[in-house]
Amino acid sequence: MDILQEISRYLQSGEDKQVLALTEQALDLNLSPGRILQDGLIRGMAVVGDQFKNHEIFLPDVLLAAKAMTGAMERLKPLLIGDETPLLGKVVIGTVRGDLHDIGKNLVGIMLRGAGFDVIDLGRDVPPEKFVATAAAEKAQVVGMSALLTTTMPVMKQVVDMLRAEGLTHVRTVIGGAPVSAEYAREIGADDYGYDAGSAVEKIRQLVED
Repeated sequence: MDILQEISRYLQSGEDKQVLALTEQALDLNLSPGRILQDGLIRGMAVVGDQFKNHEIFLPDVLLAAKAMTGAMERLKPLLIGDETPLLGKVVIGTVRGDLHDIGKNLVGIMLRGAGFDVIDLGRDVPPEKFVATAAAEKAQVVGMSALLTTTMPVMKQVVDMLRAEGLTHVRTVIGGAPVSAEYAREIGADDYGYDAGSAVEKIRQLVED
């Protein structure tokens, strides 16, 4: 079996030590960091994402695969700078101010990293100013916001308005969470809405490509 296929297979099983060891072996074989990322790690995580979407595996399985992905990514990240295969883009995510729910947001972060994005996770209870300042400082293409409480949804509009006021109209916005809808995204001027983690990743990918 090809070493990149092995990386993908072990990642799907969540075997982090084997994934890291095989990543080192692939580097020793002079495979480019970009190829290891795309054809090993991202390919494996894509399978995990599909299996999760089809209810063939469960959240603990995704978290194990994500842990394996993260360990290998930490090894590759310094080498990817200047490599021929850059990360797909940079995304700032967080749960908005006043809201402490983060399971959905964490899953989106995991799946974004698995899809090849550089993710800056601001955590939960994030004020609008922090979303905007981080997006500007990190030159992010997308800001992703999550809310589970209807009372915190207006913070999303504050972020969208503040990005415009700061002249960051090139930064796209995606919102998600149980009380949020596509209609609400249009109402507040957000660029898109993700109804679940898989949908959010697809919407972000489309926004970056556009």
